[in-house]
Amino acid sequence: MSYGFGFVENVQDNLGQTVSIFTTSGGQSGSGFTGVLANANNDFVRLVNQIGQGPGCALGNCCDSFGGHDGYNEAGMNCGRNMLGTVVDIPYNRMAAFVHNAVGSHW
Repeated sequence: MSYGFGFVENVQDNLGQTVSIFTTSGGQSGSGFTGVLANANNDFVRLVNQIGQGPGCALGNCCDSFGGHDGYNEAGMNCGRNMLGTVVDIPYNRMAAFVHNAVGSHW
């Protein structure tokens, strides 16, 4: 951690934390993004705002009784769909506000 005093350093001090970032754009993106701060360099930040699902056939749990209703097995596991996560990259020059918890941050 950098524990600096500038805006970029403040953002970098929150790596691994859940944050919200509001942007200067309109529409849905202007409503802000919330996710885990995964990366923050000198140009942009990267938020993971939807975690993808793990493999469905680990240790035979999903593949043994495939054929459940609508792609799910009897245990309710997703057995046929690929649930990908989502990531958003936001340039600093498009940020309107950076919101983070006071507890655990170094402000």
